[in-house]
Order: sequence, then C-alpha cells, then structure tokens
Amino acid sequence: MTGKMLINGALVDGAATLDVINPATGQPFITVARADQAQLEEAVAAARAAAPGWAALGYAARGVLIARLADAMAAEQDALAHLLTTEQGKPLAQAQGEVRAGIFQLRHYAAQTGEPIVLRETADCRIVEHRTPLGVVAAITPWNFPVLMVTQKIGPALITGNTVVLKPAPTTPVCALRIAELAAGIFPAGVLNVIVDANDLGGALSNHPDVAKVSFTGSTATGRKVMAAGADSLKRITLELGGNDAAIVLDDMDPREIAPKLFNGAMMNAGQVCLAIKRVYAPDAIYDELCAELARLAEAATVDDGTRQGAQIGPVQNRMQFEKLLGYLEDAEANGTVIAGGKPLDRDGYFIAPTIVRDIPDDARLVREEQFGPVLPVLRYTDVDEVIARANTGDYGLGGTVWGKDLDRAVDVAMKIDSGTVWVNKHLDLPFDIPFGGAKQSGIGREGGDEGLAAYTQGHVVNIALC
Repeated sequence: MTGKMLINGALVDGAATLDVINPATGQPFITVARADQAQLEEAVAAARAAAPGWAALGYAARGVLIARLADAMAAEQDALAHLLTTEQGKPLAQAQGEVRAGIFQLRHYAAQTGEPIVLRETADCRIVEHRTPLGVVAAITPWNFPVLMVTQKIGPALITGNTVVLKPAPTTPVCALRIAELAAGIFPAGVLNVIVDANDLGGALSNHPDVAKVSFTGSTATGRKVMAAGADSLKRITLELGGNDAAIVLDDMDPREIAPKLFNGAMMNAGQVCLAIKRVYAPDAIYDELCAELARLAEAATVDDGTRQGAQIGPVQNRMQFEKLLGYLEDAEANGTVIAGGKPLDRDGYFIAPTIVRDIPDDARLVREEQFGPVLPVLRYTDVDEVIARANTGDYGLGGTVWGKDLDRAVDVAMKIDSGTVWVNKHLDLPFDIPFGGAKQSGIGREGGDEGLAAYTQGHVVNIALC
C-alpha cells in the first residue's frame, strides 16, 4: 500500500499529504497523497484524452478489463477488508461482506452489453435507439462504504465507455487508493484516475467544464452544492443523498420476532447507512414490549474495535459525525426517554453506545433529521393512516420498511410510503440489477439496474425510412 494517487496511468505523490484516522483509536494510521488544483486538472485532462480510445474498445473489451480488476480485488480481499475496517471502523465481518459485494458488483457490470434497441419496426420504418458514453465522469464517494461506493460508480461508468476521475471521502481514501494501485496495471492510462482532497476540491471537480457527469453519494446539503456547481454546463447529475427511513410495524407482528430485524436494520455499520432504519413506528398494542426488546438488544450488543473478535458495532467513522451524534443524544435526553445507551463510551476512538429512545415527539431533532448513527427513536401510533402521514412528513424519501404478517395489508401500506425504495418484511435487499434512488430531497436519478446504467450514457434515436 503506497498511499499514492492514480493520474494518467501513474501512481503519483500529492502536492501535499493527508493523515487518515483510525476511528477505533482516534489516531492516524497512514499518511496518503493529497491533490491540489493542478493535479485535479491533470486528472481531468488525462481522462478527457483517454475517453475516445476507451469508448472505441466496445463493451466486450472493456468488460474484460473490469473483470480483471474484480479478480485483482478478489486475490487480496482479506487484506482489503482489514484496510476497510481500519479506515472506516465497521466490524471485520461487515467489511468482508462489503468487499465481496464490490467484487460481485464489478463482475456484474463487466458482463453488461450495450446493444441498440429497436423501438419500432413497421413496413416503412425502423426506429432504433443506441447509447453512447458521456465522456468524463466525476465520481464522488462517501465515507460509510469506501469500497462498495467506489465499485458502484466506476463499474457502470467504465463499462458504458466513460472515463473517470474518482474522489473518495477525505476520511476514508485508503481503500480507493488501493483499488487505484490494482487498476494501474490493468486499464489504459487516463481511463481511471483517483485523487484525494481535504474537502477542498469537490466544487472544482463538480463544475469543471470537461466533466460531463457527476455521480455523487453523500449528504443532501452537499448534494445541493454539487447540483448548483453543475448547473452552468447542464451536466448530467446523479445524486444519492440522505434519508430518514421509517419502519412501520403493524399490529399483527410479534415484538420478539421483529425486534432483532429492526435492531440490525438500524445499527448495521453503527447506523451509518443512508438506507438504515432511522425511526420506528410501533402500534399501541405492542409498543411497550417492542421498546423493551430493542433496549435489551442494545444493552447486549458488543461495541468494539471492528478488528476484534465478537465486535458487532464499531465506532462512528469520524470526529465530526461523533460530535454531531452527541447533540442528538442531548436532544433524546431532553425530549424523550432513553432506555438503553445514551452516552459515548469512555475509551479512545469515536464509540457511542447503541441507543434506544422511546416516548419522543415527532418534532424532536432525532425524529425530524437524519442522525446517521447508532441512535434509534421508537414512536407510538394508533391509526395506520395517521402513521403513514407521519412517516411521509419531511424532506427525505430514500427508503422505508413495513412489517406485517398480513402481506396484502403490509403491501398496501408500503405503496403509500413516499420513498424511492420500500421493503416489506425485509431490509437492505439491493440487487445490482434493480434501480434505487430517492424521492423528494433524498436524491435525483437512480443507481443500479438498466436505469442506473443508462444514466451514464446519451441516448440517440435513429429513425430510418425503409421504403
């Protein structure tokens, strides 16, 4: 692991350096290269120069090279998982799952083809749509999934013939740089470029005149800035943003059966998942018992350094998020009843005890906003129509879940939730061939599936007279 960036096929030092913090200790564990404006310009110029040749290769040849990157990652997936846990904090088993998913994701995209589609064919005309690459894609990834978000963006961008400038989150650049090292010996120069910043180059990359598309995953506030930055040149923009995902539990569910599923859906990756369960609505009949079960699970969970055997919940990824969560804990204490957790752990690093809060009003910050951490409010409801309206309140609409034994009834409720994805009796099932994205201020566009793939291309309709 060199910690160098990838620009125009070469692994290079930065104009400066960046210390990367292990969130389990709060201390730096590696120093990596950091780009300046001039190196950003080099990366975009290299991507632009490489674009025609890469596009000309065609899907099959591009797929071979993308599959080679997947194979290279597979050959060192254990080491990559350890890097992931060290820079991000999640338990090693979750990191191993993320790395495997990233490998599978690249292989999925490597197998895609881009055949023209016949839209209409009659005796006197044939109408065909074919799709071409956009050019240079800026891929900006978040810190909660430092491998999967990389593969999710570079896979569809590269297979469709685009070249890429990837900018990982400054607090989790290490896995992206290791993937860049593997890619350096696989792709032609300039096809994939990876630069690191300190949150100072995002605007310049997003509004760069030679960038044709920006694919961004992160907060809604930053997503607004990305969209504004791309407005002058009418760039293609995909935004996968924040969520305040509601879980509605219907009154035919057994609290002891449902509590572990809700807990895991809320606490995976220490709650730092855009599609995590962020608030639970439970009916009067089972509210008390469900709260007690969730509190029991929170108290029993093992919170530790993700590299240690038995760790179920790791630290929060960075100090800024840790301090933000301390504010949510204060809000929970002031406005609700904390029945488990409620405090940071007295140790090095950014550890917060998994927290369950009951009897909290809808207008509390912890309910209205996206906490993005291991703090879960549980709210009481009486009427199903009323709880649907409450779940739909607010600016977010990324995901949601409905839990009920009467499947028809549960599906009927799910159909009324104003979110991009709603699961029934399961959570976080995201096949690569199914598109997902947000409603309202949770994003624009889709990732995954045919719709997500098409977002990296320009459609061209050719209308042919046959007689």
